[in-house]
Amino acid sequence: MKVLLVHSGNAVAGNSEKYTFVREQGESLRVLGVDIGYFSVVGKGVIGYLSNYRRLQMVIKEFQPDLIHAHFGLCGALCVMQSKVPIVITCHNGETLSWYGNIITSLAIQRAAHTICVAQHIYDKLYLKPKSYTIKPCGIEMTDMIDKTAAQHVMNLPKDKINILFGGAFSNLRKNVALANAALNILNRDDINLIEMKGFTREQVTLLYNACDMLLLPTKSEGSPQVLKEAMAYNCPIVATDVADIAYLLDGVSNSYVTTFDPADVADKIQKVIASGERTNGRERILHLQLTNKEVAKTIKTIYENILP
Repeated sequence: MKVLLVHSGNAVAGNSEKYTFVREQGESLRVLGVDIGYFSVVGKGVIGYLSNYRRLQMVIKEFQPDLIHAHFGLCGALCVMQSKVPIVITCHNGETLSWYGNIITSLAIQRAAHTICVAQHIYDKLYLKPKSYTIKPCGIEMTDMIDKTAAQHVMNLPKDKINILFGGAFSNLRKNVALANAALNILNRDDINLIEMKGFTREQVTLLYNACDMLLLPTKSEGSPQVLKEAMAYNCPIVATDVADIAYLLDGVSNSYVTTFDPADVADKIQKVIASGERTNGRERILHLQLTNKEVAKTIKTIYENILP
């Protein structure tokens, strides 16, 4: 079985930290015997995406895939312009954040053989519903846990501070650092070290999950946040706003809290995690939900097999 994975290439998708999950999913499928090819769509907006069509046709002719799997709605819209190869489209949330993105995606999935939504709320927001769909979050890589003190030493984190990992770049307005700062101002503690998740390698981020006292994710909008699932995999306590599937993912996870957008509520939950000083059972929850890349790849391969003759 040959599958061409089509994804955004505006951040060198699949090879960059931003879209590492696309590459990880593809390589997990390769382990299961799927012959994977990659195609990066480079360009912004509808016109930018359409400019890739001729190059896509050339890659299809050369690679001769049995199926095309497009990540994100605009990539799916580009792929369904051809009718020779069946299409699977995965929707990640950005498709529903604007009316025009929702329209383009909704029309594209009408021509797709199957649609994967990484969370239920994405399916619910689509203007037009797919005929065949699956709700399945993207999986995560899960390596062995590392001793907290050892991880702090490697990452050179202060041992006399409360190290809080912020779930994104401060400049990303959607991640809502303003709410984080408002909550920390209420706490008014001089022993908190807020760490921006920016400029780290994949290995360093994993070390931070093991080293930090908690993950703070006061986000305004998400699909099914990878950063949250990754933190869970290393039993890192979490304080996150109630968006997307966060409450579902954290259901039954100890010393982790879902909050409103009230800074006082966020501050209260941060203080509870600090007072506890305990790790969580998030790794157990990830395994129960079968959200490792290996398990998710099995689900996706089954979808492929159901589409192909």
